[in-house]
Amino acid sequence: VTLFLQTNLGSDPFNVFVQGLFRAIPWPEWAGMTHGRVHLLVSLLIMVVLLVVDRSYVGIGTVLCMALGGPIIDVEKHLNEPLPVAVRVPMLAVGCVILAFGMTIVIRSQAGTGPNDLVAVVLSDKSGKPFGPVRIGVDLTFALVGFALGGVVGIGTIICAFLAGPAA
Repeated sequence: VTLFLQTNLGSDPFNVFVQGLFRAIPWPEWAGMTHGRVHLLVSLLIMVVLLVVDRSYVGIGTVLCMALGGPIIDVEKHLNEPLPVAVRVPMLAVGCVILAFGMTIVIRSQAGTGPNDLVAVVLSDKSGKPFGPVRIGVDLTFALVGFALGGVVGIGTIICAFLAGPAA
C-alpha cells in the first residue's frame, strides 16, 4: 500500500476508500487522524461486522492485519520525496505483485484473512461465485465510493482492481 501511495498513480481500491473517508470526514484535531488510523478503524468495523455475520472467517491473521496494517501504511508519510516516473511505474508494478502475493499467502494460511480481503472472500463463499470476479466487484465498489468521497483514483487503482484479486 505504501508503494502504491508513493507512486502517486492511484492506490489500491480499498485505500482509495480509506483515503476518501480520511478526506471527507471532519476529524477532530485531537484525534490526530492519519490515513493509517482511518485504515485501522475501517478494518476494525469490517472485522466486527464479520464477527456478527460468521465468526469462522476471523482468525489471528485478521486481527494482525487489522492492527498492523494502518501503522505500516503511516510509514508512507515519512517518505514524501517526489519520485521520477521511471521509478514510480516499477514501484507500482512491485506494489501490485506484493499485494496479490501477500493476499494469496494470507488467504491460504487459514489463520484469518485481512478484514478488507475478507469482504470478497465472504461474498464469494456465500454466493458460490468465483473469487476473482467477486473481488473485482468489491474493489470497484471500494474505489467508486472512495472516489466519490475525495479519494484519488489512478491507473494504479484500475490495474490493482482488475489484476490483484484475480491473480490472488
